[in-house]
Amino acid sequence: MASAPTPPPLLPVTNPTAAGSAAAAGSDAPIATPAFRLFLSRISDSARRSLSDRRPWAEMVDRSAFSRPDSLSDATSRLRRNLTYFRVNYTAVVAFALGASLLAHPFSLLILLGVLAAWCFLYIFRASDQPVALFGRTFSDRETLLGLVGASIVAFFFTPVASLIISGMLVGAAIVAAHGAFRMPEDLFLDDADAANPNSAAQGLLSFLGAPGSRV
Repeated sequence: MASAPTPPPLLPVTNPTAAGSAAAAGSDAPIATPAFRLFLSRISDSARRSLSDRRPWAEMVDRSAFSRPDSLSDATSRLRRNLTYFRVNYTAVVAFALGASLLAHPFSLLILLGVLAAWCFLYIFRASDQPVALFGRTFSDRETLLGLVGASIVAFFFTPVASLIISGMLVGAAIVAAHGAFRMPEDLFLDDADAANPNSAAQGLLSFLGAPGSRV
C-alpha cells in the first residue's frame, strides 16, 4: 500500500500591518529625542562659551595681590569689583563646592539625579502628543506636573538633598566672599563689554534654558 504524499512545509507569513504597527510602537520614544539632543548641545555650547571668559586661575590666586581690607566698606568695594571681574571663576568655585557636597553623599546624589531625570523624561522633553502612561493608567499634563512637583518636594525636604545643596552653596559663597574681600582689585581692568554687562556670563551659561522643544 502506497503511503500518502508528504504535504509541503508551511512557510511563515508576515502580516505587514502588524509589523508596521509594531515598528511604529517601538519607534515612539517617551522623550522628544531631537529636542533633548538640542538641549544637551546648547548646554555644552553655553558652558564652553562661558568658561572661555574665565580669568586665569594664577591671576586669581596671586599671593602678592592679597591684603587685609582697611574697613568694611573697603571689603565691600573689593568684593563688588572682584565679583564683576572673576564672575566665571567664582561660579566654578561655587559649582565645585556644590558638587563636592553631593559627591560626598552618593545616596542624595542619586535622589537628585532621579528627580532631574523624571522632570526631563516625563515633562520637559516629552512630546506633547504622548501622554504619560503608568500602571495601566494615562495621566494628563496637569496630573504629571502635580506628581512631579510632589515628588520633588518629598525628595528635597524629606531627604538630605536640600540641606546638602544649601550647605554646598554656602561654603562656595563663603570662599567667594573671603577671596573677594582680601583680593586687591587695583590691578584688574575690565573690558568695555564686561563693564557694560556684568551679568553676561550668567546669561550665557543659562541660555540653554531657551532651547526650542523644551517646556522651560
